[in-house]
Amino acid sequence: MVRVKAFELRSKTSKELMKELDEMKSELSQLRVAKVSGGAASKLAKIKVVRKNIARILTVYNQKQKAEARKQYKGKKYQPLDLRPKKTRAIRRRLKTEQKYAKTQKQKTRSSNFPMRRFAVTM
Repeated sequence: MVRVKAFELRSKTSKELMKELDEMKSELSQLRVAKVSGGAASKLAKIKVVRKNIARILTVYNQKQKAEARKQYKGKKYQPLDLRPKKTRAIRRRLKTEQKYAKTQKQKTRSSNFPMRRFAVTM
């Protein structure tokens, strides 16, 4: 089995990817049977290649799924947690800047009626 390339997998549809994944998994099970029954060394070496191919297929498939989900939730008010920006817990909990500097009506009137005094000191 030749190594599959990720850029080739990206051009395929999700159904084609799942079909290829099933083929790879069945091939891996056959190779494992050959390993137990004392198969050729070439078959034993193929196990690693097939496992990596399965990982590549799953990676591309998951990337496609996530991209579709991002497209679906674009512009919506709420997003699933795994589509939101990760950042850090403290940053996620922090107030937004408009919330941080928001003032009540009473604070606004008080600051406009009683502004900070300006002192002119002359010598």
